[in-house]
Amino acid sequence: MTICLLKSKIHRAAVTGASLDYEGSLTIAADLAEKVGLRRYERILVGNMANGERFETYVILGAAGSGAIELNGATAHLGKVGDRLTIMSFGHYEPREADRHAPKVILLDAHNAVVRDDTKH
Repeated sequence: MTICLLKSKIHRAAVTGASLDYEGSLTIAADLAEKVGLRRYERILVGNMANGERFETYVILGAAGSGAIELNGATAHLGKVGDRLTIMSFGHYEPREADRHAPKVILLDAHNAVVRDDTKH
């Protein structure tokens, strides 16, 4: 048996762009994704704090240092520039792993700079 736990979380990420003409996904600046252990094409759950929308999509990596958080394809209908998002991924862990597990979490400011880093466990 495995237990599904929060693996990664980017809290209060500000949407910096949206593109309806893209195939889908959420672009996340590569340095932010790396800090919480998100991989390219990884499945994510996103909550929009401005409108309550929740949706699943996958990660596309943007330029490191850009602060990019961009809604692509159908997800562009679920938010607008400036909305704050909570971006989460989950992992399956054996009970012994789960007992020691702590998710990697960062909190961002309005410009997507890290203001709290809970990734060093």
